[in-house]
Amino acid sequence: MASLRSSPIILQCPISNCVSTRRRRKTPAFAMAASPEDDNASASPKSTKLVTFLGKGGSGKTSSAVFAAQHYAMAGLSTCLVIHTQDPTAEYLLDCKIGSSPIACNSNLSALRFETTKMLLEPLNRLKKADVNLNLTQGVLEKIVGEELGVLPGMDPIFSAYALERLVGFFRKVAVKNHNKDKFDVIVYDGMSSEEILRMISAASKARLYLKYLRNLAEKTDFGRVAGPSLLRLVDEAMDIRDSSSFLNGKLSAEIWEALEQMLERGSSAFLEPQKFGCFLVMDPENLISVSSALRYWGCAIQAGANVSGALAIASPHSNPESMERVKETFSFLPFAFLPRLAVGSSLDWNTIMLNKDSEGARSLLSMPASGNMISPIKFDAAKKTITLFMPGFDKSEIKLYQFRGGSELLVEAGDQRRVIQLPSRIQGKVGGAKFIDRSLVITIR
Repeated sequence: MASLRSSPIILQCPISNCVSTRRRRKTPAFAMAASPEDDNASASPKSTKLVTFLGKGGSGKTSSAVFAAQHYAMAGLSTCLVIHTQDPTAEYLLDCKIGSSPIACNSNLSALRFETTKMLLEPLNRLKKADVNLNLTQGVLEKIVGEELGVLPGMDPIFSAYALERLVGFFRKVAVKNHNKDKFDVIVYDGMSSEEILRMISAASKARLYLKYLRNLAEKTDFGRVAGPSLLRLVDEAMDIRDSSSFLNGKLSAEIWEALEQMLERGSSAFLEPQKFGCFLVMDPENLISVSSALRYWGCAIQAGANVSGALAIASPHSNPESMERVKETFSFLPFAFLPRLAVGSSLDWNTIMLNKDSEGARSLLSMPASGNMISPIKFDAAKKTITLFMPGFDKSEIKLYQFRGGSELLVEAGDQRRVIQLPSRIQGKVGGAKFIDRSLVITIR
């Protein structure tokens, strides 16, 4: 991995004028740490938490996801493990056949496999029902046979994000009820890849910009003024992303667009709320590439708009103690724990695994309170007119800075992600320089 202090930072700053009833059982050995939100649980519905993992392929993400799902279930939380691959590893570890409908594996734990060929049917049927009410396509949608449609490249992350939203309800105040007419406390998601998860994390914030330009198109062009209202009605009827009856009833177009903006804002902010979202890095401590990949994904997660909750290293009985300590030091800013390597191919006694001393650190990490210490990814210093961005895993030659709209914003491009930072009024201006200090990019504003 290249040194963070090597090669000059690339600065490109063009100035442009464009612009439920939960199943709980008391298990003292696995009691979850209380969070501040628990005190208000009776006052408002408790949100479903989404937990996921980032790391290089083969580093142990699926094993970590199964371990986490078992941990939360044994703590008395209604848990659902969701996987989005055809890899049977989770089935072997759980000794449970997993299908496209949730199946109970043991007390408090269900499992579900996302299959895009089946997931695309529900949105299509919703569009059909909406079209019956609105009669926008004169019956054309009704004639589409969903079962004969296949999956095209790029569809998987879109439909997995839609299905997860139905489970966790980041765009709404509550999640859609599951098959038992009861919402889950925790959804543990083992996605197709770390890149897919990063796209999912950043989707809502990126969609807000697209929504802005679509609104301009709908309000400032003849085509938009004619087609926009009908399309909005179709989206509202089909997607059902709202808390009450249709927000189109009796409202003006401006109110509709603002309602959509608020939903996307709620969705993007959820990934920064530890009581709603937990993201853990996973690595093989004996594999330098796996460790470097985890460090990289840490920075990518920050760029995507999420906080990383901690790091897990898959340990084996023959692990080198010195290399383990070096890895732990690499992630010293994060809560860190070792997870015992799970054997695939033999029946596992999960009670024994969880009570094993080697699992204590991982259980403690997964049970950390939602208010646990988080590293601030952005720090503003008005006196020095500096912005400090915590960006682990990146070489400074990979980071580009852009400015638009008169210096009120700073666009940071790194890790195949773009992040827009709104600058406080006292720090607005043109970028004067940037340097790396301890994994952080310090930007000076003129």
